[in-house]
Amino acid sequence: MSERLLPVTGGWAPGLLLGGIVLLGACVQWLTGMGFALVAVPALVLLLGPAEGVVLANCAAGAVSLVGLAAGWRRVRLEAMVPLCVAAVCTVPAGTWVARRLPEPWLMACLGALVTAAVVLVMHGTRVAALRGGAGSVTAGAFGGFMNSAAGVGGPPLSLFALNAGWSVREFVPNAQFYGVVVNTVSVASNGMPRLSPPVWGLAVAAMAAGALIGRQLAGHVPEKRGRLLVLLLALAGGASTLGKGLWGLWRP
Repeated sequence: MSERLLPVTGGWAPGLLLGGIVLLGACVQWLTGMGFALVAVPALVLLLGPAEGVVLANCAAGAVSLVGLAAGWRRVRLEAMVPLCVAAVCTVPAGTWVARRLPEPWLMACLGALVTAAVVLVMHGTRVAALRGGAGSVTAGAFGGFMNSAAGVGGPPLSLFALNAGWSVREFVPNAQFYGVVVNTVSVASNGMPRLSPPVWGLAVAAMAAGALIGRQLAGHVPEKRGRLLVLLLALAGGASTLGKGLWGLWRP
């Protein structure tokens, strides 16, 4: 794991940039139910490096999901979510193992490719027979747990499972938050806590709170389709940037 402690060289600029990323991620999480990782992970990886960026995303996404779940836990579909989360927990260590052994350029390229592919699948509303029913929940959970601990982006498999199950947005959001709490908690336990200086931790927490408040206010005013499209486009741009940086690192002598 990286030994960097923010703020790094450049004064407070990196810390302020991190705060802006976390604020944006928390805001879109409240708008869509699972936007934090897709939007924030590529930017956090570029700022902090793969190891620190992923574990900070795990921490923040788990915290935002926990706050959101407080109001919607009664709508969680335990019959679908329990096997899904159990499968995810089982594959989290595998994701951690892979992430710790890949050289940074390879890891950056893989993270970018995973984010980009996941966004494209979700944008196209891909229907997959293997993601239906009880077996589908286990399959989605297994892929989601691995992706969450390795890349910080475990939501797309759940999104595809919900799509194939015909869930509405109202049904999806509390279940996504339940999944986010469980899987991100286990991912943080597996990957460890990010190494940030106390002032930057404070800034990140404040940014999460501000993003949640802004997202809550915007939720009733931003059309669902437009908000979702904006999140996916931001995620696609971030994934492509991370992939490009990884490929550049592999190409350089």
